[in-house]
Amino acid sequence: MAESDRKRRSTRNSKMVSSPVVTKMQAIMQKEMVREFLAEFVSTYVMMVFGLGSVAHMVLGEKFGSYLSVNLGFGFGVTMGVHMAGNISGAHMNAALTFTNCALGRMSWKKFPVYILAIIQFSGGHLTVTGPTATAGIFATYLPEHMTLWRGFLDEVIVTGILQLCLFAITDKENNPALQGTQALVIGILIVVIGLSLGMNTGYAMNPSRDLPPRFFTFIAGWGIQVFRARDWWWVPVVAPLLGAYLGAIVYLVFIGSSIPRRPQILENSMKYEDRRIPVLPKTMSNPPTTLTPVSVSPANRPSVRTVPPLSDSIHLEHF
Repeated sequence: MAESDRKRRSTRNSKMVSSPVVTKMQAIMQKEMVREFLAEFVSTYVMMVFGLGSVAHMVLGEKFGSYLSVNLGFGFGVTMGVHMAGNISGAHMNAALTFTNCALGRMSWKKFPVYILAIIQFSGGHLTVTGPTATAGIFATYLPEHMTLWRGFLDEVIVTGILQLCLFAITDKENNPALQGTQALVIGILIVVIGLSLGMNTGYAMNPSRDLPPRFFTFIAGWGIQVFRARDWWWVPVVAPLLGAYLGAIVYLVFIGSSIPRRPQILENSMKYEDRRIPVLPKTMSNPPTTLTPVSVSPANRPSVRTVPPLSDSIHLEHF
């Protein structure tokens, strides 16, 4: 009996100790910035697992991968990432997109380091960077022999610009957006199409978060400083996507967004607010009926009265 009492007291004490800790942890996890950080972390991790895994299949397994499988891996990896974090952080998974949203005033700059840290945080024989047995390209992009540095830079600007341009079109509710619930699939298809049509020249990094953290990983894991020295390419997937995404956004806003009539948000909200409180009369009636005090009238002198239908279309006043 004494033993059972001791166990009950021990359990009660542990609950008393752990309950405030659990409550505090739950409060921290519910903070907006923390939730967005974790959402970006997990969505980026998922995207990179599928994308880099498909590259590893192509490089290491001659019969298990192809250029098409790499595009599909990254494309639908993005789809899964959007499903992971779309309603929490927006599932940027891309520092260039985060930078563009901050630069255009669509997101606070104070969130920029939170998103970038979340994107970078997951990265944690003879390993060669170039040559027929090179494996560093599994993790990061490298400039092929047929491309010069500045042509590669321009290529990355263009493909990232197209990415951002199409993303604005997919999500613009005032234009012709993807159907609700299909955005993740459409974005994944967009990545696949870009890879299949424009990915040969530079590997379509389009994303500092896709290229720089894995490059640091290969540097630490044994490939060495050559991952940064090879044709001086390492900085291009960091800088060019930022410029490309911003230019793509400007092109959409100027050529498409500016030609779409948009209702003022304040007026729209005020109309909704008033509609909840003011009874709306049928359009065929110009004045509301007034309530008359009944009087005694003889049948012979009773005036002819036309019956007015009830106001079935009216909206009840809101009770406070």
